[in-house]
Amino acid sequence: MNARALLATALVAAATFAVITLTGRAPAVPDTPPSGFEGATLPPDYRAPDFRLRDQDGEPISMRALRGRPVAVTFLYTECDDTCPPQAQQIKGALDQLGHDVPVLAISVDPANDTAQLARKFNNEVRMTGRMGWVLASEAELRPIWDGFAIQPQLEDADHQARIVLVDADGFQRIGFPLDQVTPERIAHDISQLEAE
Repeated sequence: MNARALLATALVAAATFAVITLTGRAPAVPDTPPSGFEGATLPPDYRAPDFRLRDQDGEPISMRALRGRPVAVTFLYTECDDTCPPQAQQIKGALDQLGHDVPVLAISVDPANDTAQLARKFNNEVRMTGRMGWVLASEAELRPIWDGFAIQPQLEDADHQARIVLVDADGFQRIGFPLDQVTPERIAHDISQLEAE
């Protein structure tokens, strides 16, 4: 550690000690990040990738058609039994807290095995039928979506990234939640913030 870094560390330590000594408690750390969002804010002007594909019911699904309201996006595969059901449950809990639904997209990360029938079964098991649309397509069609969200798909030797992204009404990726940092309350809070903009 150079002298400047050592001096800076000593000054921070001295200031913290002074606050504790004078007030009898440690300096307050805000519960909410300075952005006002609970999740990690993403770089500005990072548009969600557009696509026009089909959902589990054969209906057209696209990001452009969902503009005008926030969208929750997650990345799942239908045979997943560890991280995927909890991701869906976190979103379900957030929608329940909000008291109204917003569009929810589950982008398939295992296109070779995800089928419309299995997606409907998954939604039924996690009680998200009618609340979450699956984006199902070939790997070639899904690859630009994965790349646009910086997601690693499911591979034989590595698990996919368990993450939830909130897209704003203008179609920009705004908030990201790794699975280990997400709660229904945090998602609901940030959706409400996006709705208020």
